[in-house]
Amino acid sequence: MPDHENVRATLTLTVPAERVFAVLADPVAHAAIDGTGWVREPVDPAPLTGVGQLFRMDMFHGSRPVGDYQVVNRVEVFDAPRAIGWVTGGWKDDGEPEFGGWVWRYDLTPVGESATEVTLSYDWSAVPQYIRDRGISFPPFGPGHLENSLRHLAELAALAPQRG
Repeated sequence: MPDHENVRATLTLTVPAERVFAVLADPVAHAAIDGTGWVREPVDPAPLTGVGQLFRMDMFHGSRPVGDYQVVNRVEVFDAPRAIGWVTGGWKDDGEPEFGGWVWRYDLTPVGESATEVTLSYDWSAVPQYIRDRGISFPPFGPGHLENSLRHLAELAALAPQRG
């Protein structure tokens, strides 16, 4: 359901929350989860382990002047197995990361012992005006993206190995 500067979708997965969280914390899985087809592969494939961790992803978007590009993400939420989220950005001219203010977040609610309600949200309320002035529209994807991503996550989590 959309609101002014946030969109979200929810799906119940027939997989325990710990397995869902493990898939989300693995950048190698992000291309397969992505509902747009823009995410290619992780530059930093190490599992996500805590707030403040940076991880880069190779991307491709055909409408960009240069289709191939890279983003840097900073983990903002890491509450295993309940929530995980990151803010996305790029690099300033001096090589330091600069985050655009849009946040991807997954909230996981166990439903019994073997299912998890997952809410995926994309929030752009913190995007500064100078970025908005570049003509970037938010959200930059169609309405089915979040639902597609959750369906992909459900498929991956169902195949993920049981831990413990």
